[in-house]
Amino acid sequence: MSAAPVMLGMTMPESEIWSPRVCVALGQNPGPFTGPGTNTYLVGTGEERLLLDPGQGEPAYLPVLQRAMERCGCRAIQEIVLTHGHPDHIGGVRPVFERFGRVPVHKMPSEPLDADYTDLELRPLQDGARIETEGATLRALHTPGHAPDHLCFVLEEEHALFSGDNVLGVGTTVIPAPDHGGDLLAYLRSLEVLLAERPGRIYPAHGPLIEDGAAKLREYIAHRKERERQVLAALREAPRGVMELVREIYAAYPETLHAAAAQSVSQHLRKLEREGRAQRDGEGDPLRALWKRAAP
Repeated sequence: MSAAPVMLGMTMPESEIWSPRVCVALGQNPGPFTGPGTNTYLVGTGEERLLLDPGQGEPAYLPVLQRAMERCGCRAIQEIVLTHGHPDHIGGVRPVFERFGRVPVHKMPSEPLDADYTDLELRPLQDGARIETEGATLRALHTPGHAPDHLCFVLEEEHALFSGDNVLGVGTTVIPAPDHGGDLLAYLRSLEVLLAERPGRIYPAHGPLIEDGAAKLREYIAHRKERERQVLAALREAPRGVMELVREIYAAYPETLHAAAAQSVSQHLRKLEREGRAQRDGEGDPLRALWKRAAP
């Protein structure tokens, strides 16, 4: 069986210019969930630009960002825009303030998650809102599923999409457990919202540039349907636990990713349970329960 495409061990340049309006600077936080690291973006064409997702707060990131700014002709950060409140996206705001000065920070509100960031004076950003800078306009799309406060952004001048964690340059998105804000049904609806935009390029939060955004979104939707089919097929003969399903369905993936895969499998099972197509043994933790197909 051939290995599945994953970002684990992938490397990328510290910065690249991906379009006249988009420069990417790597967040210097590689790992099993972040791949080469978080992509942070300088957006616009002027001397002041938007900074989309300033990464995790790694000290090595600030000089990388400085060099990226110099490379693309950016002298200052106009505002910071956040796709969502996970640490590898919001954690870099305070260090950026210390290095480059305090600027407005825009984010979709999410209580109580935002309670740890009251000092940032977050400005609420809602679905459909626009943020402008010289040469670029970002239009927010509320796209929950990976996180309840997740926003993607259409770059209107390019008809391109900043996808945050909803679409990755390689591999697929982890849908966390509900107590961590994950919701597979909401995520599937979000993918349809993004596909309706028919984006050209996609600029993901992790991994390389995606040239055909609409094709990638159709691939993501088909992938989730296939995973659901695999889960149902695996439940055909006998009750199974989540990790048993993971070892079978994700056999081509490194075992280091199986814990993350268990979250996604659990989400598929919860979806099937809500639809009356699967049921668990009792009402306990879905990660520890035995699951079977529901009686027709």
